[in-house]
Amino acid sequence: MWARLLLGLLAIYLLAASVWVVASGFARNEQLLNVACDPTRELWHDVNAAFVAHYERETGVKLLIRQSHGGSGSQARSVIDGLPADIISLALWTDTDAVRKAGLLDPDWETRYPNRSLPYTSTIVFVVRKGNPKNIRDWSDLTREDVEVVTPSPKTSGNGKWSFLSMWGSVIWRGGTETEARDFVTKAYQRVPVLDAAARGATMTFAQKGIGDVHLTWENEAHLEVKEAEGKLEIVYPAISVLAEPHIAVVDANVRRKNTAAVADAYMKFLYTPEAQELIAKNFHRPTDPAVFAKHLDLFPKMDLREATSLVPTGKWDDIQKMFFAEGQVFDQIQAAGQKKK
Repeated sequence: MWARLLLGLLAIYLLAASVWVVASGFARNEQLLNVACDPTRELWHDVNAAFVAHYERETGVKLLIRQSHGGSGSQARSVIDGLPADIISLALWTDTDAVRKAGLLDPDWETRYPNRSLPYTSTIVFVVRKGNPKNIRDWSDLTREDVEVVTPSPKTSGNGKWSFLSMWGSVIWRGGTETEARDFVTKAYQRVPVLDAAARGATMTFAQKGIGDVHLTWENEAHLEVKEAEGKLEIVYPAISVLAEPHIAVVDANVRRKNTAAVADAYMKFLYTPEAQELIAKNFHRPTDPAVFAKHLDLFPKMDLREATSLVPTGKWDDIQKMFFAEGQVFDQIQAAGQKKK
Protein backbone atom coordinates (compact mmCIF):
# COMPACT_ATOMS: atom_id res chain seq x y z
CA MET A 1 0.00 0.00 0.00
CA TRP A 2 2.78 2.42 0.96
CA ALA A 3 4.60 1.63 -2.26
CA ARG A 4 1.46 2.40 -4.32
CA LEU A 5 0.89 5.60 -2.34
CA LEU A 6 4.45 6.77 -2.91
CA LEU A 7 4.24 5.98 -6.62
CA GLY A 8 0.97 7.91 -6.80
CA LEU A 9 2.46 10.91 -5.06
CA LEU A 10 5.48 10.77 -7.35
CA ALA A 11 3.24 10.71 -10.41
CA ILE A 12 1.30 13.74 -9.12
CA TYR A 13 4.58 15.59 -8.45
CA LEU A 14 5.94 14.85 -11.92
CA LEU A 15 2.68 15.86 -13.56
CA ALA A 16 2.63 19.12 -11.60
CA ALA A 17 6.23 19.79 -12.53
CA SER A 18 5.58 19.18 -16.21
CA VAL A 19 2.50 21.42 -16.10
CA TRP A 20 4.57 24.17 -14.47
CA VAL A 21 7.23 23.89 -17.21
CA VAL A 22 4.61 24.10 -19.96
CA ALA A 23 2.76 26.92 -18.21
CA SER A 24 5.96 28.88 -17.75
CA GLY A 25 6.32 29.15 -21.53
CA PHE A 26 10.09 28.64 -21.46
CA ALA A 27 11.54 25.78 -23.44
CA ARG A 28 15.08 24.70 -22.70
CA ASN A 29 16.45 26.70 -25.63
CA GLU A 30 14.55 29.82 -24.46
CA GLN A 31 16.63 30.22 -21.32
CA LEU A 32 20.07 31.66 -20.69
CA LEU A 33 22.29 31.49 -17.62
CA ASN A 34 24.80 34.33 -17.23
CA VAL A 35 27.45 33.44 -14.64
CA ALA A 36 28.93 36.74 -13.53
CA CYS A 37 31.30 38.35 -11.07
CA ASP A 38 29.97 39.98 -7.93
CA PRO A 39 29.69 43.72 -8.70
CA THR A 40 27.55 43.39 -11.85
CA ARG A 41 24.19 42.45 -10.31
CA GLU A 42 22.54 45.79 -11.00
CA LEU A 43 24.00 46.03 -14.51
CA TRP A 44 22.69 42.65 -15.62
CA HIS A 45 19.31 43.27 -14.01
CA ASP A 46 18.83 46.23 -16.36
CA VAL A 47 20.49 44.73 -19.44
CA ASN A 48 18.66 41.41 -19.15
CA ALA A 49 15.27 43.12 -18.94
CA ALA A 50 16.10 45.21 -22.00
CA PHE A 51 17.32 42.21 -24.00
CA VAL A 52 14.26 40.10 -23.11
CA ALA A 53 12.02 42.89 -24.45
CA HIS A 54 14.24 43.40 -27.51
CA TYR A 55 14.34 39.68 -28.33
CA GLU A 56 10.58 39.30 -27.98
CA ARG A 57 10.03 42.23 -30.36
CA GLU A 58 12.44 40.71 -32.88
CA THR A 59 11.37 37.06 -32.68
CA GLY A 60 8.11 36.83 -30.78
CA VAL A 61 9.87 34.57 -28.26
CA LYS A 62 9.96 35.44 -24.57
CA LEU A 63 13.21 34.48 -22.85
CA LEU A 64 14.11 33.66 -19.29
CA ILE A 65 17.57 34.91 -18.27
CA ARG A 66 18.96 33.65 -14.98
CA GLN A 67 21.96 35.06 -13.14
CA SER A 68 24.65 33.66 -10.86
CA HIS A 69 26.97 36.00 -8.98
CA GLY A 70 30.09 35.50 -6.88
CA GLY A 71 33.83 36.07 -6.77
CA SER A 72 35.24 35.91 -10.29
CA GLY A 73 37.70 33.07 -9.65
CA SER A 74 35.07 31.08 -7.77
CA GLN A 75 32.59 31.55 -10.60
CA ALA A 76 35.09 30.32 -13.16
CA ARG A 77 35.69 27.20 -11.09
CA SER A 78 31.94 26.62 -10.77
CA VAL A 79 31.53 26.66 -14.56
CA ILE A 80 34.51 24.36 -15.00
CA ASP A 81 33.00 22.02 -12.41
CA GLY A 82 29.67 21.84 -14.26
CA LEU A 83 27.54 24.94 -13.68
CA PRO A 84 25.77 25.10 -17.08
CA ALA A 85 26.48 28.72 -18.01
CA ASP A 86 25.57 29.97 -21.47
CA ILE A 87 27.40 33.26 -20.92
CA ILE A 88 30.24 34.12 -18.54
CA SER A 89 30.94 37.71 -17.54
CA LEU A 90 33.94 37.46 -15.26
CA ALA A 91 36.36 40.05 -13.92
CA LEU A 92 39.63 38.94 -15.51
CA TRP A 93 40.99 37.52 -18.74
CA THR A 94 42.66 34.71 -16.80
CA ASP A 95 39.36 33.60 -15.22
CA THR A 96 37.65 33.52 -18.61
CA ASP A 97 40.55 31.77 -20.30
CA ALA A 98 40.62 29.16 -17.53
CA VAL A 99 37.18 28.10 -18.79
CA ARG A 100 38.68 27.82 -22.30
CA LYS A 101 41.53 25.69 -20.97
CA ALA A 102 38.91 23.36 -19.48
CA GLY A 103 37.58 22.79 -23.02
CA LEU A 104 34.37 24.81 -22.66
CA LEU A 105 35.22 27.86 -24.82
CA ASP A 106 36.40 27.83 -28.43
CA PRO A 107 39.89 29.28 -29.07
CA ASP A 108 38.48 32.44 -30.72
CA TRP A 109 36.43 33.50 -27.67
CA GLU A 110 38.29 36.82 -27.26
CA THR A 111 38.20 37.94 -30.90
CA ARG A 112 34.67 36.88 -31.79
CA TYR A 113 32.97 40.09 -30.60
CA PRO A 114 34.00 43.76 -30.87
CA ASN A 115 36.72 45.34 -28.76
CA ARG A 116 38.14 41.94 -27.74
CA SER A 117 34.77 40.88 -26.28
CA LEU A 118 34.69 43.93 -24.01
CA PRO A 119 31.35 45.78 -24.19
CA TYR A 120 32.55 47.85 -21.22
CA THR A 121 35.61 48.52 -19.09
CA SER A 122 36.13 49.82 -15.57
CA THR A 123 38.82 50.82 -13.09
CA ILE A 124 39.63 50.83 -9.37
CA VAL A 125 38.82 53.92 -7.29
CA PHE A 126 38.69 54.80 -3.59
CA VAL A 127 35.64 55.08 -1.35
CA VAL A 128 36.24 57.05 1.85
CA ARG A 129 34.20 58.34 4.79
CA LYS A 130 32.27 61.58 4.22
CA GLY A 131 34.57 64.57 4.21
CA ASN A 132 37.59 62.30 3.67
CA PRO A 133 38.78 62.75 7.28
CA LYS A 134 42.08 60.94 6.61
CA ASN A 135 42.75 63.07 3.51
CA ILE A 136 43.34 60.02 1.30
CA ARG A 137 44.12 61.24 -2.23
CA ASP A 138 46.46 58.77 -3.90
CA TRP A 139 47.94 55.29 -3.64
CA SER A 140 50.83 56.46 -1.47
CA ASP A 141 48.37 57.27 1.33
CA LEU A 142 47.49 53.57 1.72
CA THR A 143 50.65 52.79 3.67
CA ARG A 144 50.21 55.47 6.31
CA GLU A 145 50.05 54.21 9.89
CA ASP A 146 46.72 55.97 10.51
CA VAL A 147 44.96 54.38 7.50
CA GLU A 148 43.12 51.04 7.32
CA VAL A 149 42.48 49.62 3.83
CA VAL A 150 39.59 47.37 2.80
CA THR A 151 40.02 45.21 -0.32
CA PRO A 152 39.00 41.63 -1.16
CA SER A 153 41.44 38.76 -1.58
CA PRO A 154 43.22 38.49 -4.95
CA LYS A 155 43.00 34.71 -4.54
CA THR A 156 39.22 34.65 -5.06
CA SER A 157 38.11 38.08 -6.26
CA GLY A 158 38.59 39.91 -9.53
CA ASN A 159 38.26 43.18 -7.64
CA GLY A 160 41.04 41.94 -5.35
CA LYS A 161 43.34 41.20 -8.30
CA TRP A 162 42.64 44.52 -10.02
CA SER A 163 43.27 46.37 -6.75
CA PHE A 164 46.56 44.52 -6.25
CA LEU A 165 47.65 45.33 -9.80
CA SER A 166 46.66 48.98 -9.34
CA MET A 167 48.78 49.24 -6.20
CA TRP A 168 51.76 47.56 -7.87
CA GLY A 169 51.29 49.62 -11.02
CA SER A 170 51.05 52.89 -9.10
CA VAL A 171 54.76 52.45 -8.43
CA ILE A 172 55.89 50.93 -11.76
CA TRP A 173 53.88 53.31 -13.96
CA ARG A 174 55.57 56.26 -12.23
CA GLY A 175 59.04 54.94 -12.89
CA GLY A 176 59.57 52.86 -9.74
CA THR A 177 61.34 49.50 -9.57
CA GLU A 178 59.88 46.09 -8.81
CA THR A 179 61.64 46.15 -5.44
CA GLU A 180 59.95 49.46 -4.61
CA ALA A 181 56.60 48.11 -5.81
CA ARG A 182 56.90 45.00 -3.66
CA ASP A 183 57.83 47.09 -0.62
CA PHE A 184 54.88 49.44 -1.16
CA VAL A 185 52.31 46.69 -1.72
CA THR A 186 53.60 44.71 1.28
CA LYS A 187 53.11 47.74 3.51
CA ALA A 188 49.66 48.42 2.03
CA TYR A 189 48.43 44.87 2.78
CA GLN A 190 49.69 45.22 6.34
CA ARG A 191 47.05 47.97 6.61
CA VAL A 192 44.24 45.55 5.54
CA PRO A 193 42.28 44.22 8.58
CA VAL A 194 39.97 41.88 6.59
CA LEU A 195 40.41 40.11 3.23
CA ASP A 196 36.89 39.24 2.08
CA ALA A 197 36.40 36.57 -0.58
CA ALA A 198 34.51 38.78 -3.05
CA ALA A 199 33.87 42.40 -3.99
CA ARG A 200 30.38 42.62 -2.50
CA GLY A 201 31.62 41.20 0.81
CA ALA A 202 34.30 43.91 0.99
CA THR A 203 31.64 46.52 0.31
CA MET A 204 29.62 45.25 3.28
CA THR A 205 32.72 45.24 5.48
CA PHE A 206 33.44 48.88 4.71
CA ALA A 207 29.98 50.41 4.27
CA GLN A 208 27.83 48.40 6.67
CA LYS A 209 30.27 47.22 9.33
CA GLY A 210 32.18 50.51 9.35
CA ILE A 211 35.61 48.86 9.12
CA GLY A 212 38.46 50.75 7.43
CA ASP A 213 39.20 54.25 6.16
CA VAL A 214 39.38 53.54 2.44
CA HIS A 215 37.81 50.87 0.24
CA LEU A 216 39.48 49.90 -3.05
CA THR A 217 36.72 48.94 -5.43
CA TRP A 218 35.28 48.93 -8.93
CA GLU A 219 34.11 52.34 -10.14
CA ASN A 220 30.50 51.17 -10.50
CA GLU A 221 30.55 49.52 -7.06
CA ALA A 222 31.83 52.79 -5.57
CA HIS A 223 28.84 54.71 -6.96
CA LEU A 224 26.36 52.15 -5.65
CA GLU A 225 28.10 52.09 -2.27
CA VAL A 226 27.98 55.87 -1.94
CA LYS A 227 24.34 56.03 -3.03
CA GLU A 228 23.24 53.42 -0.50
CA ALA A 229 25.24 55.11 2.29
CA GLU A 230 23.01 58.21 2.00
CA GLY A 231 25.69 60.83 2.48
CA LYS A 232 28.10 58.93 4.72
CA LEU A 233 30.63 58.04 2.01
CA GLU A 234 32.26 59.65 -1.03
CA ILE A 235 34.48 58.69 -3.97
CA VAL A 236 38.09 59.71 -4.48
CA TYR A 237 39.64 59.23 -7.93
CA PRO A 238 43.40 58.54 -7.81
CA ALA A 239 45.34 60.19 -10.62
CA ILE A 240 46.47 56.84 -12.06
CA SER A 241 44.83 53.43 -11.96
CA VAL A 242 44.40 50.21 -13.89
CA LEU A 243 42.25 49.76 -16.99
CA ALA A 244 40.05 46.91 -15.78
CA GLU A 245 38.88 44.64 -18.61
CA PRO A 246 36.05 42.26 -17.64
CA HIS A 247 35.55 40.12 -20.73
CA ILE A 248 32.26 38.51 -21.79
CA ALA A 249 32.17 35.10 -23.51
CA VAL A 250 29.79 32.44 -24.79
CA VAL A 251 30.39 29.03 -23.20
CA ASP A 252 30.51 27.16 -26.49
CA ALA A 253 30.37 23.60 -25.20
CA ASN A 254 27.29 24.36 -23.11
CA VAL A 255 25.33 26.31 -25.73
CA ARG A 256 25.91 23.57 -28.30
CA ARG A 257 24.67 20.95 -25.86
CA LYS A 258 21.68 23.07 -24.77
CA ASN A 259 20.87 24.34 -28.28
CA THR A 260 21.14 27.96 -27.08
CA ALA A 261 23.98 29.15 -29.35
CA ALA A 262 21.79 31.45 -31.47
CA VAL A 263 20.19 33.08 -28.44
CA ALA A 264 23.54 33.49 -26.70
CA ASP A 265 25.01 35.10 -29.82
CA ALA A 266 22.08 37.53 -30.03
CA TYR A 267 22.59 38.41 -26.36
CA MET A 268 26.27 39.12 -26.90
CA LYS A 269 25.62 41.31 -29.95
CA PHE A 270 22.93 43.25 -28.08
CA LEU A 271 25.54 44.37 -25.52
CA TYR A 272 27.13 46.56 -28.21
CA THR A 273 23.90 48.30 -29.27
CA PRO A 274 23.32 51.94 -28.26
CA GLU A 275 20.48 50.81 -25.98
CA ALA A 276 22.69 48.42 -24.00
CA GLN A 277 25.65 50.81 -24.03
CA GLU A 278 23.45 53.49 -22.45
CA LEU A 279 22.44 51.04 -19.71
CA ILE A 280 26.11 50.22 -19.17
CA ALA A 281 26.88 53.92 -18.66
CA LYS A 282 23.84 54.37 -16.40
CA ASN A 283 25.27 51.64 -14.16
CA PHE A 284 28.69 53.40 -14.07
CA HIS A 285 30.57 50.89 -16.20
CA ARG A 286 32.56 52.56 -18.98
CA PRO A 287 30.89 51.84 -22.36
CA THR A 288 33.27 50.92 -25.17
CA ASP A 289 31.17 52.66 -27.82
CA PRO A 290 33.06 55.99 -28.18
CA ALA A 291 29.90 57.92 -29.06
CA VAL A 292 28.03 56.72 -25.98
CA PHE A 293 31.05 57.26 -23.73
CA ALA A 294 31.41 60.83 -25.03
CA LYS A 295 27.83 61.56 -23.98
CA HIS A 296 28.61 60.64 -20.37
CA LEU A 297 31.95 62.26 -19.60
CA ASP A 298 30.34 63.80 -16.51
CA LEU A 299 29.98 60.29 -15.04
CA PHE A 300 33.58 59.28 -15.65
CA PRO A 301 36.25 61.73 -14.41
CA LYS A 302 39.42 61.77 -16.48
CA MET A 303 42.02 59.32 -15.19
CA ASP A 304 45.31 57.93 -16.43
CA LEU A 305 44.31 54.29 -16.96
CA ARG A 306 47.05 51.76 -17.72
CA GLU A 307 46.87 48.19 -18.99
CA ALA A 308 47.78 45.54 -16.44
CA THR A 309 49.73 43.60 -19.06
CA SER A 310 52.31 46.40 -19.05
CA LEU A 311 53.46 45.08 -15.66
CA VAL A 312 55.12 41.97 -17.13
CA PRO A 313 57.78 41.87 -19.89
CA THR A 314 55.78 39.52 -22.11
CA GLY A 315 52.56 41.54 -21.95
CA LYS A 316 50.59 38.33 -21.34
CA TRP A 317 47.93 37.68 -18.75
CA ASP A 318 49.16 34.15 -18.10
CA ASP A 319 52.45 35.64 -16.93
CA ILE A 320 50.63 38.11 -14.66
CA GLN A 321 48.91 35.15 -13.05
CA LYS A 322 52.17 33.21 -12.69
CA MET A 323 54.13 36.15 -11.31
CA PHE A 324 51.64 37.61 -8.87
CA PHE A 325 48.87 35.16 -7.98
CA ALA A 326 50.10 31.59 -8.47
CA GLU A 327 50.72 29.46 -5.41
CA GLY A 328 53.76 30.67 -3.51
CA GLN A 329 54.36 33.71 -5.72
CA VAL A 330 54.31 37.45 -5.04
CA PHE A 331 50.92 37.84 -3.32
CA ASP A 332 51.44 34.75 -1.15
CA GLN A 333 54.90 36.02 -0.21
CA ILE A 334 53.52 39.44 0.67
CA GLN A 335 50.73 37.92 2.74
CA ALA A 336 53.20 35.67 4.57
CA ALA A 337 55.42 38.66 5.30
CA GLY A 338 52.46 40.56 6.74
CA GLN A 339 51.40 37.66 8.94
CA LYS A 340 54.96 37.23 10.20
CA LYS A 341 55.10 40.90 11.16
CA LYS A 342 51.83 40.61 13.08
